[in-house]
Amino acid sequence: MKYILASASPRRKELLRKTGISFEIMPSSKEEVITEELPADVVTELAYQKAADIFSLYHKIHDEDFTVIGADTVVSYKDEILGKPADEQEALDMLSMLADRTHQVYTGVSLLIWKNGRKIIRTFYEKTEVTFYPIMREDLLSYIATGDPMDKAGAYGIQGDFAIHVKSINGDYNNVVGLPIGHLYQELKLAF
Repeated sequence: MKYILASASPRRKELLRKTGISFEIMPSSKEEVITEELPADVVTELAYQKAADIFSLYHKIHDEDFTVIGADTVVSYKDEILGKPADEQEALDMLSMLADRTHQVYTGVSLLIWKNGRKIIRTFYEKTEVTFYPIMREDLLSYIATGDPMDKAGAYGIQGDFAIHVKSINGDYNNVVGLPIGHLYQELKLAF
């Protein structure tokens, strides 16, 4: 089986490697269209769109068995989705809001499989609760000055320097990084 990751995320690439699966990377460039409101519905919708885009492109030129893996991650606080910050002030606002509170990280995953001449679709999401310690403004400003929060949903990366502010995690750590590989691996086993 050939596997294709429909994402350019270095974190997803690193996590998927841990499954032992060999894969190619073909990021989707399709414009995201959000019609849902709840975070779980948004991530599954976006993951499916990414996977469907690459599935369509790949299937046009190949008829071999293959699986496309699409994923999308959002941070949510009180059902409000926090995307990537537009600037340093927005990063500060997001992180200040999340400090000393619990928020949720959702990752949607969509598997589009072409096997023996038929299409199989498996789409799911994982939710992890993350609680931060109280964080001093100076610490937030120092972290923001590194530039790390600017390309991350919710303005932080749990796997980097911001980890010192994480009080607890309830759920899958890898989900917060960007890909729930345990759940993904189990879904792949069920599909075959």
